[in-house]
Amino acid sequence: MTIFTAAAGLSNPHLQTLVPRFIRKQTLFKPTWQTLDTPDGDFLDLAWSEEPTGEQLKKKPIFVLFHGLEGSFESPYANGLMNAFAKDGWLSVMMHFRGCSGKPNRLARAYHSGEVEDARFFLEFLNKQFPDNPKVAVGISLGGNMLANYLADYADDPLLSAATIVSAPFDLASCSSRIEQGFSKIYKKYLLNSLKDNALKKGQILLDELGISAESIKNIRHLYEFDERITAPLHGFKNAQDYYVKCSALSKLQKIKLPTQIIHAKDDPFMTDAVIPKFVLPENIDYRLFQHGGHVGFITGNTLKPRFWLEEALPAYYESIQDSA
Repeated sequence: MTIFTAAAGLSNPHLQTLVPRFIRKQTLFKPTWQTLDTPDGDFLDLAWSEEPTGEQLKKKPIFVLFHGLEGSFESPYANGLMNAFAKDGWLSVMMHFRGCSGKPNRLARAYHSGEVEDARFFLEFLNKQFPDNPKVAVGISLGGNMLANYLADYADDPLLSAATIVSAPFDLASCSSRIEQGFSKIYKKYLLNSLKDNALKKGQILLDELGISAESIKNIRHLYEFDERITAPLHGFKNAQDYYVKCSALSKLQKIKLPTQIIHAKDDPFMTDAVIPKFVLPENIDYRLFQHGGHVGFITGNTLKPRFWLEEALPAYYESIQDSA
């Protein structure tokens, strides 16, 4: 894989993080949508790069994407990566976490950094549809931490050929604290408002389940508080700290057996050095730590012609898998 070099004039971590939203205001293509009903009576919305039917697809490798906190197909990195792989001859698909596709999910539960069962259900569905196609998964941010948990939990049968994890908050407690500091409060405000808006859409369900009123949800001021009052109790954790300890994937990386690449920027404004492994990783993990890149930024080129490095580097990295399809 090529080394990432930040675009001249855009090495600042906040510019790296924010520029993608300014240079890609429209999605690159219209996806084909599919709703997958879950065993517990809820649903997962899938976005495909093309209609997932037809004989010609039996030979295509499949690119699977798991998005970040409150992300969706609309996120610049999401439709960008799906488009880059599709142009390179892959069938691309993204599973939206519950409540992230634009409509509220039916049940009280939502999604979180350690919730791997929806991913398992989706990958089993994918495997039944395309049993012989090689499959590569990429997890972004929260989706990356979830993917690491998944690869550790299902180490002996991941239903994937390889994986890449980008800008993952492997230590949730330190990331929750970091995003409350300095300029990073801007990201906190955006993410928290999105989380609260989605929670308010399920106001009555959450009132019945947790006894939390719409007014109380509106008054939440910190991500930790949201996790303490909603994420943790909703998903069976004692409190936010219990959730953070049990779902931070850093301690589970050594359990992963699949060929896995991890990409992280040292200047990620969502994180601290606590997410960087201080121990020897297994040989199947290709860990790439770059000085610059921000949070899911990795903008290269120059200020006049910025380019999305991940969209160039990842399809190239997986060319050997594509050739084997």
